[in-house]
Amino acid sequence: MNRLQEEYKKRIAGELMKEQEYSNAMEVPTLKKIIINVGAGEAVENKAALEEIVEMLTKISGQKPVVNKAKKAISSFKIREGMDVGVSVTLRGDRMWQFFDKLINIVLPRTKDFRGLNPKSFDGAGNFSLGIEDHTVFVEIDPNNVTKIRSLQVVIVTTSVNDKDGKALLDKFGFPFIKNVNSR
Repeated sequence: MNRLQEEYKKRIAGELMKEQEYSNAMEVPTLKKIIINVGAGEAVENKAALEEIVEMLTKISGQKPVVNKAKKAISSFKIREGMDVGVSVTLRGDRMWQFFDKLINIVLPRTKDFRGLNPKSFDGAGNFSLGIEDHTVFVEIDPNNVTKIRSLQVVIVTTSVNDKDGKALLDKFGFPFIKNVNSR
């Protein structure tokens, strides 16, 4: 069992139950899945870029990603229906907990000019989205072998029903939120 998962079961779930005044242990929010997505718009002209993104996402997540196809044609972007336009991977279970631990303790602190995450990036249902502009902050990626810096989107899906509960859960894990958002 992962370190953060163990901490959740031993300490965090109990603290959340008391603080949020849940009547049932099943109400306590937890992590459901983490989705990592990389747009591959340049794959329209460069097929090698798609293979590079798949390899990069496999190293980062430890799991083979899925290539996403365009649902409809967009002529201004030279995209036809069915073309490969993105790569994503959904992590659950142990791999999700390992990635979450790595994200909090290694990736975000290594991010250049990192001042914290905006707590307004919740979706209304307790799920949090963040963007990472430089994929070389992951320890699995060798910056010397990178042909292009790529950005990726990470969505942390929780079982909470609202943003307040989702934020309380992520706060307990030490998620680096900006303390005063209005001072920016």
